[in-house]
Amino acid sequence: MLLLAIDFDNLHQILQNLYVEMMPLCSKMTGVARGLAGLGALFYVAYRVWQALARAEPVDVFPLLRPFALGLCIMFFPTLVLGTLNSILSPVVKGTHTILESQTFDMNEYRAQKDKLEIEAMKRNPETAYLVDKETFDNRLDELGAFDAIEACGMYVDRAMYNMKRAVQNFFRELLELLFNAAALVIDTLRTFFLIVLSILGPVSFAISCWDGFQASLSQWFVRYISIYLWLPVSDLFSSVLARIQVLMLQRDIERLSDPDFIPDSSNAVYITFLIIGIIGYFTIPTVSNWIVQAGGGAGNYLKNVNQRASQAGSLAAGTAGSAVGNIAGRLIK
Repeated sequence: MLLLAIDFDNLHQILQNLYVEMMPLCSKMTGVARGLAGLGALFYVAYRVWQALARAEPVDVFPLLRPFALGLCIMFFPTLVLGTLNSILSPVVKGTHTILESQTFDMNEYRAQKDKLEIEAMKRNPETAYLVDKETFDNRLDELGAFDAIEACGMYVDRAMYNMKRAVQNFFRELLELLFNAAALVIDTLRTFFLIVLSILGPVSFAISCWDGFQASLSQWFVRYISIYLWLPVSDLFSSVLARIQVLMLQRDIERLSDPDFIPDSSNAVYITFLIIGIIGYFTIPTVSNWIVQAGGGAGNYLKNVNQRASQAGSLAAGTAGSAVGNIAGRLIK
């Protein structure tokens, strides 16, 4: 599974590089946005000046500066808008990713220690030592005489069944780990796609906000960009929580394995359960991000539909895997 994890890490890095490489495309939209914003600014200023003159009131100059400020943002959109937002939000991403890396490192370290202690515990038990230790297995065969062929065959069958049990467990564990990593990749892919669309068409959104009746599009663009940008930190925090839970369970198992009388259970049932929880939980990340920065309107409804469809897919995958583990693997093992 190390190779699988490395491959998924590379895919996440490709998505990050894709976002950086697509950012220059937003400069191609500034020409159209400048024309649209200029026309909107003309009507915006003319309407308010005419309204003030018609009422014989002094012209309030300060509100008239709004379209000019938006024009400056459009002209320097990659640097002034995107650069500022990414500079403010990127420390949050780096901080949560650092937390995830530390928890993942501890989990891998404790898991290797637990596997080693499990093998040592089985070696201490004369009834199970021959299943994991080839030398013990060969010594027991040498102790058997010519009339103990049935017992020797039973030893071969027990060892084969143990290896089959481990193979089935590893298969389902790797399958769920694949689904777990795939769920994280789906969230990251959707996040990158939404950010690219918002970044490339951002100047147009700023230009439209110069027109009366569309001023809310400016605030909605900021809210949606920040909310979607926070998907990755929330995802890292969710993975960190799962990793921390597994670290605590591994620490407890290591303490129990230190007892010579403890019989280890290598079914990995708890680990598989938390993988299933993680698969379903990943698709709640957009909702949690929406709690941090409220993104209403069309984006909220769309994200709600995405969550519903993704939750159904995650529930189906988890149900299928759980059914397989409970029915097929259980019969093969027992």
